[in-house]
Amino acid sequence: MPQGQVRQWTWLAVMCGAALAVSCGGGGGSGVETPAPSPAPSPAPAPPTSGTAGPFVDVTKIPAAQPGFGTMRIAPSADRPGQNEHTGQFRTVCTFSHMNFDDPIVSPGRPGASHLHTFFGNTGITSESTQQSIETTGNSTCPGGIANRTGYWVPSLIDTLDGRPIAPLSILVYYKSDPLPGVRVQPIPRGLRMVAGNADASSPPERIDWGCLSDTTETRGKAIPAVCAAGNTLEMTVEFPPCWDGVNLDAPDHKSHMAYPVSEPASPTGMGCPASHPVQLPSIVEKVRYRVTANGVTARWRLSSDRYATTLPGGYSAHADWFNGWDDATQRKWITRCLQANRDCHGDLLGDGTTLF
Repeated sequence: MPQGQVRQWTWLAVMCGAALAVSCGGGGGSGVETPAPSPAPSPAPAPPTSGTAGPFVDVTKIPAAQPGFGTMRIAPSADRPGQNEHTGQFRTVCTFSHMNFDDPIVSPGRPGASHLHTFFGNTGITSESTQQSIETTGNSTCPGGIANRTGYWVPSLIDTLDGRPIAPLSILVYYKSDPLPGVRVQPIPRGLRMVAGNADASSPPERIDWGCLSDTTETRGKAIPAVCAAGNTLEMTVEFPPCWDGVNLDAPDHKSHMAYPVSEPASPTGMGCPASHPVQLPSIVEKVRYRVTANGVTARWRLSSDRYATTLPGGYSAHADWFNGWDDATQRKWITRCLQANRDCHGDLLGDGTTLF
């Protein structure tokens, strides 16, 4: 048997042990609602050891996959959106789903071809995932359940002391019009996918930052901070481009079908989409959060995609992938009643007297 295949079968044997029984078909836990089953992430061999190949990953320490919810979760709400002048926003917080070495946008159909990724939202995403499978299969770890089967994934954060992938607290996702006018926002087309950031970066990135957050203070920078006290929250922020070319759902580089705003003096906000990418979609900003467990640990934390000298700080290769899996009717509610109406729909309000939960 080839060496790579041996590693892959070894990985599968470990992942299907008692610690990860849920994702491999074991006990599903307890609770009021029993989530419907979803495909387990496909197994893949671990990447090489640290250095230019990225940090070593101990696959036996990968956190257990979470089942998510397999129903539409929308309920009445007495909360009402606030009113803004020119911009609107909607936001949601999703929890951790699973980790694997797959990327259906960058490396479709090639299991194990990527650095380790941390997934949120759709629980069934693997290298084989397509528009159809994301829209129709998999549970969701987002409010609303299968109303939001969108796939959100980022490079995994690794503790280089022992190769342990770090489970995140959550991902906060903003869908907003700012800095563009809300009245121009159009619905997100089915099948749209994109990548923001640069997995090959080895210097401070643009439109990405890292923060150390406490109850009273917040510091920001372009790399994982070496000092972030125990009990604080480490946050990675990635900003996606909101301007679409109106034709392509993807591009060879997974970026050029999208663009960032440009100056437009006649716009109510002073910003607009370039002529090459005239369709304004929601501006998506993702904030991935991790709990700092002890003083000094962030100095040794690096992303699985950090394939540059370890003498430089970790985090320069921060990036994020987004693959649309919204229920179309649900998406149109928060776009028309929140973003286009210049309303702040806070967390999960749909603007029609209902909320995701």
